[in-house]
Amino acid sequence: MQHIPSRRYAVPGTLLGALTLSALCGAPGAGAAPVRSGIEADYNGDGYLDLAVGAPNAKVGSREYAGAVVVFYGSASGVSAGRRTVVHQDSSGVPGAAERNDGFGRSLASADLDGDGYSDLVVGSPGEAVGSVPYRGAVTVLWGGRQGIAGGANLPLPSYLDEQSVMGSGVAAGDFNGDGRNDVTVTGRTETRTYFGAFTRTGAPARQQTENLGSTTGAVAGDLSGDGAAERLYPRGTTDDPAGVISYVRWTGGTTYVITELTGADGDTAAVGDVNGDGYGDLVVGDPQDPGSDRNGGHKGGQLTVWYGGPTGPAPAQRPTVVHQDTAGVPGGGETADGFGVSVAVGDIDRDGYADVAVGAPYEDLSSSENAGAVTVLYGSKAGLTTTRARMITQDTAGVPGAPERYDYFGHALTLRDLTGDGRSDLVVGAPEENSYGMVTVLRGTTSGLSTSGVVSVTGTAAGLSGASQEWFGMVLPDAAR
Repeated sequence: MQHIPSRRYAVPGTLLGALTLSALCGAPGAGAAPVRSGIEADYNGDGYLDLAVGAPNAKVGSREYAGAVVVFYGSASGVSAGRRTVVHQDSSGVPGAAERNDGFGRSLASADLDGDGYSDLVVGSPGEAVGSVPYRGAVTVLWGGRQGIAGGANLPLPSYLDEQSVMGSGVAAGDFNGDGRNDVTVTGRTETRTYFGAFTRTGAPARQQTENLGSTTGAVAGDLSGDGAAERLYPRGTTDDPAGVISYVRWTGGTTYVITELTGADGDTAAVGDVNGDGYGDLVVGDPQDPGSDRNGGHKGGQLTVWYGGPTGPAPAQRPTVVHQDTAGVPGGGETADGFGVSVAVGDIDRDGYADVAVGAPYEDLSSSENAGAVTVLYGSKAGLTTTRARMITQDTAGVPGAPERYDYFGHALTLRDLTGDGRSDLVVGAPEENSYGMVTVLRGTTSGLSTSGVVSVTGTAAGLSGASQEWFGMVLPDAAR
C-alpha cells in the first residue's frame, strides 16, 4: 500500500506541497450576530447542501492520476451513491483534457461566483501541464445549475508561471471585501493569487491581484472579525520556524487589507467556526507533526489549537486552547506519528448554537491494523472547546460500516455540513485507501450529538470511478456552508 503523507501530496515525478485546508464556518450562540462566510454548497439550488469529494489520483480512460470529483446531492434523507455527478477534464464542457498526473480534484472550494443563485465548485489541478511547462497547475470553476454541476471554465493564471508552480495546491472562497460578491484565492509554490467577483462564464473575474506572501500551499477563509467579510488565512513554513506561521489577511475597507502573522499558530490544516458562540469565527488549527530536533512545539501524536476571534480577528498574543490525545477527557493517547490534526472540520452537530470540532488521526493504529485511522469529535461551549462528551469514531465503532484495516487512513479528510436540511451538521469522513479504492462515510448529527445509526458509506467504485487501485477517493473534502 502507498503511504499518504500528511504534509505533502505525492504524484509520480514530483512532490506537491499541498494538504487542502477546509474553509468552514459555524453557527453563533443564541442572541449573537451570525458569522457569515459567504461559502455555499448547493449546486442544484434545491435548498439542500451538496457534497463534493475529490479523487485526485482517479484514472480517466487510460490516464492514471488524472483526477476526478464526485458530487453527491443532498436531500431530506441525506446523500446516496445514486444521486451524483462524476466530473473530470474529459467531461463535456469542462476545459482541458484528462492527462496523467493532473491531480484534478486536489483542492476544492464552493461559492456562487457568477451570482446566478447556484453554488459553483472550484477545483484545483496542481499537476496540470500547460504547453511545455509541467506542473504549472490550473484552477477550474464548475458551474452549478438546476440540474447540478455541468460545464466550467478555467481561472486565468499569469503566463510567467514556471515549472512546478503547482497552482491550485490550495483554494478557498468567500466574500473577502464585503461587497456581496464571492471571491476566490489560489495558492501554489511560487504564487498566491486572489480573484474578486463577480465572475463571467468564461472564468474572468472583476479583478485579480498577486499576494506578497511567499510560497503558500493551502488556504482557509472565514469571518473571524464579525464584519461580514471572510478573512483569508495562509499557513506557510519559514526558515526560522519549521512549524510554520499563518498569514492572516483582514479587509479594512475599500481595497485595503491588514496582514497579521500568527507566528504561534503552528500546523498544516485549519477550519473556521464559532466555537464559543460569541458571534466571531474562531480558528481551529491542526498540528499533526511530532516534536523533533527541528521544532520545539507540538505534542507527541499531534495536537489541535483554537484561536478565538474578535473585532480584529484572533489576537496573536492570546493563549489558545490546546487539545491532544493526552488531554483529560480525550479518548486514546498520544503516540508517535498518529497524525492527530491531519484534518479538522467545524460545524454545529447538535444545533446548540456552538460549533463543534472533528479532528482526524489517519495514522492511528488499531490493534494490529497499522494506520487504520480514527476521528475524535469535540463539542463547543460558551467557554470554548471542551472535552466533555469527547468521542472517538473508528471503523471498529458499532454502526460504522467496514472494519479497521491496515492503511485505510480513516479520517484523512473531514467535513461537517448539514446534508439533510435539519439544521444539524453531519460528519463526512474520508478513508482514501479503504480497500485500495477509497471511501467516504457519513454520520448524522442529532440533538444528542453524532449518531452511529443509519450511517452511509460510499466507495469509489460505487461512486462511478474506474476501480483502479489507489485513486484516493475521499482524500479531499471541501469547505462547508453553515
